[in-house]
Amino acid sequence: MGKVLLRLALCPALLGWGQTDISGERVRAHVKFLASDLLEGRGVGVRGGELATEYLAAQLAVAGAKPAGVNGSWFQPVALVGVHTQPGSQLKAGAIDFQLLTDFVGTAPTQIAQEAFEADAVFVGHGISAPEFGWDDYADVNVKGKTVVLFTGEPPSEDPAFFGGRALTYYGRWTYKYEQALRQGAVAAIILHTTPTAGYGWEVVRNSWGREEFAVKRSGDALAFAGWLSQEAAGRLANAAGGKTVDELLRLADTRGFRAFAMGVKIGGKIISKVRDIATRNVAGIVHGSDTAVAAEAVIYSAHWDHLGINDRAEGDRIYNGAVDNATGCGMLLEIARAWAEAKVKPRRSALFVFMAAEESGLRGSEYYVRQPLIPLGQTSLVLNFDSYFPFGRVKDVVLTGAERTTFWAQIQDVARRYELTISPDPRPEQGSFFRSDHFPFAKAGVPAFSVNGGSTFVANAEASATRLKEYGVQSYHQPSDEYRDDWDFSNMEYLARFGAALGQEAANADALVRLLPVETKPVTLAKAKAGKKKAKRAARGRRK
Repeated sequence: MGKVLLRLALCPALLGWGQTDISGERVRAHVKFLASDLLEGRGVGVRGGELATEYLAAQLAVAGAKPAGVNGSWFQPVALVGVHTQPGSQLKAGAIDFQLLTDFVGTAPTQIAQEAFEADAVFVGHGISAPEFGWDDYADVNVKGKTVVLFTGEPPSEDPAFFGGRALTYYGRWTYKYEQALRQGAVAAIILHTTPTAGYGWEVVRNSWGREEFAVKRSGDALAFAGWLSQEAAGRLANAAGGKTVDELLRLADTRGFRAFAMGVKIGGKIISKVRDIATRNVAGIVHGSDTAVAAEAVIYSAHWDHLGINDRAEGDRIYNGAVDNATGCGMLLEIARAWAEAKVKPRRSALFVFMAAEESGLRGSEYYVRQPLIPLGQTSLVLNFDSYFPFGRVKDVVLTGAERTTFWAQIQDVARRYELTISPDPRPEQGSFFRSDHFPFAKAGVPAFSVNGGSTFVANAEASATRLKEYGVQSYHQPSDEYRDDWDFSNMEYLARFGAALGQEAANADALVRLLPVETKPVTLAKAKAGKKKAKRAARGRRK
């Protein structure tokens, strides 16, 4: 690291721009406060979330940014509806009763207090209709008015031309499953959980879905129920549907030529919900650019401020403090804002710093921003998102999934070289991380956007740090144990904040706006699909543990 700091010291553009003022200790102070019990897990629509947004606005002002919200304020109001499934909600499959939280979780997207349904169950595999890949799980079946049962994920592949190879496409995301089920006319959609297909254990699903969910106010048709069954409960359902197992259903879903089939059982439910209107908000501050010709254009830095709040039904520690996820990203953004504001020579374009609401409920704050942008999307050069950083020491690499799809890729590589950072591929492409953070709604709308993620190759104590990284995923992700500790090492957050600041500076000073590169998607012919069948089967065996 000494060589890099010396190189930065000898580089007038970087030194004069103020990046050496980015401090890991100031990031620590922000994280310690934002992850404290006082903020009650930064839940949306409750006191803790309001305190968090007030703090972020105050700190942006201290950093030297200017208000960029609505009517000259620091805030962009985001109107949502909160739907919290209540005890007493029922889900049944024939004679099988499922227990809330233990066996199933879910919500009523209709956003009404009492929702009831009963319909024949149809197993639709992965629930995908992808003509460009020659795959349609809804072919030759009418699921209108039915309950569809399906897995997350998508057919396994090692071929980049077939569902992106190992990398999960949007077809594999649970959000797509419910969207497609609704388009097909289903009344309800239930995902069968397994850890390999979902990418996380049942406890993560239960903690995420067993609380109040937030969505924009419904303005059209909606599923009566969108939920999950635990693997154990899914096994009971599979057995009732012809004596099958979950593994057998998954093998069928992974097989080319799969056809949906009736499960021979009705699934019904009575979903009792507490429904309320929620007024939450994104927080936004701006540092104006120095070139009047392009100062109306901007680089956006984003991080979500919310976490899971308080679980009133839990025993013991009930507060989901969200220290790593995502007090760390918020602290880093505040430091980058300070660097921009204190720079003696400002970059040409402006920098907009947006702290997004309700990311944990499906990227709601960033989706709202994209629909109602504070700076027109056509004048937005690049979105750099910061989400979840680990306090286990400096890393040698970064993961910038999606950056290669932009006209900025060469400059990104150059900045990484200056910081002696290797750009590593996504270590778990099958998890679909690109679709799971606040940059995605921007990318979906055609704006160059990606998350700046730390890698997993550590500068020192590599083995011990890698072990702690894995332990966090198993023990603390979306758990009350994601708490701040005084022995945390913030050197990596400081360094990656400097790297992110440099990326933004390059984009802000570029001759032209960054743009997405065109992506060519060619349909998979039947002949090519058949040729890849054996490879897909081998991949399926490799992906299931």
